Amino acid sequence: MSVNITFLGGADTVTGSKYLVRHDKQSLLVDCGLFQGYKQLRLRNWSPLPVAPSQIDAVVLTHAHLDHSGYLPLLAREGFEGHVYATPGTRDLCGILLPDSGHIQEEDAAFANRHGFSKHTPALPLYTRQDALDCLSLIKTTDFGHTFQPIPGWRATFSRAGHILGAASLLLEVAGRRILFSGDLGRTDDFLMNPPDRAPAADTVLIESTYGDREHPDEDVLAELGPALHRVAARGGVAVVPVFAVGRAQAILHAIAELKARGDIPTSLPVFLDSPMAIHSTHLVEHYPQEHQLSNKQVRALTHCATMVNTPDESKALGRRHGPMVILAASGMATGGRVLHHLALHAGNHRNMILLTGFQAPGTRGATLSSGAKSVRIHGQDVSINAEVVQLQSASAHADASQLMDWLRTMPERPDQVYVVHGEMGPADELRKRIKHELGWRAMVPEHGSTWPT
Repeated sequence: MSVNITFLGGADTVTGSKYLVRHDKQSLLVDCGLFQGYKQLRLRNWSPLPVAPSQIDAVVLTHAHLDHSGYLPLLAREGFEGHVYATPGTRDLCGILLPDSGHIQEEDAAFANRHGFSKHTPALPLYTRQDALDCLSLIKTTDFGHTFQPIPGWRATFSRAGHILGAASLLLEVAGRRILFSGDLGRTDDFLMNPPDRAPAADTVLIESTYGDREHPDEDVLAELGPALHRVAARGGVAVVPVFAVGRAQAILHAIAELKARGDIPTSLPVFLDSPMAIHSTHLVEHYPQEHQLSNKQVRALTHCATMVNTPDESKALGRRHGPMVILAASGMATGGRVLHHLALHAGNHRNMILLTGFQAPGTRGATLSSGAKSVRIHGQDVSINAEVVQLQSASAHADASQLMDWLRTMPERPDQVYVVHGEMGPADELRKRIKHELGWRAMVPEHGSTWPT
């Protein structure tokens, strides 16, 4: 019986990664992500999967970002009882991100119900913090380079993908077929993380394409971030920085620490990290020195360069402070969490700055801000954007188009088929064309819900 893949997410879009591999009545789900961005995508999170969760034998996670792991609490609540395989770093980060995701959904639903701006009565969370806590017991860890069997007879091996702590590419071997999932690939020149490992031999490849149609600038994050923070500090403004709690928060903190040490921004400029999830993730950097480039001294500087804001009361008190100051808060695309309150409070003042630090998926508030919109809707209200909006081009944690191609070129032999995934249609198709024209390999962009052989 053949091996096939059904693309339940991460196809036609950059979010919701879910790849269902089937063979001989057995099913393995690679990644279990939430859809984010456009409403029509987010509505998919509420629709049942075409396969009953109880019929999925195992799940393997490439990394902990919510567009790869955030559906797991719902999958478990709806009947999945198998094991979830992940690297130790991914397990630890899921222990932070998933409960926080459930908590934020509960908070947002409660806020909507108090203020009456939801179309649903009552507004409900997709899942709760308790749902997330319940699913964590399903996670089993395995190290990079160690081959394991998620299903008897199915072999799987993680290799380092860079990107964030614990991020992996996955080689899956079943029924004589070798399937390589790139996961989210980090940059070879990343400011924080070590570069990805070389790609192993495979018959079928699923390659991400977040930046499949563009190159990162030669300018580094210090050269971009320094002048921006210097400007906002000089005018006494507040810089609101939506950050991904895992990865970008730590990279921006490291950059700020370096800029202060070099004297490029005032050492007295107050910096606040207003995200319990990012705070806990930041402390994990100390536990995985083999995955990043920082020295012990740099790790200490990173963890001490900001005031950590843990409680809701502390966050509200922060809103009563005046600039100059820098506030880092999740989420990175301004889709929820405490950053929304800071944006609502500070976006209207021309002295202030909104500093976007990574990829902004279409349909998110971050993408709206990046496009130059004069207002954005937050908690049912239109908020005017008078603050300076800066989109950092050098802070992305994803490989650019040439780096993706270079990673494919490290494969020791030509694959039979490449599926281009985890990208919007434009970037995905551009990468497909490069793979076809430069490498001469068969490549296609699969549609959401389609099934293809390996």
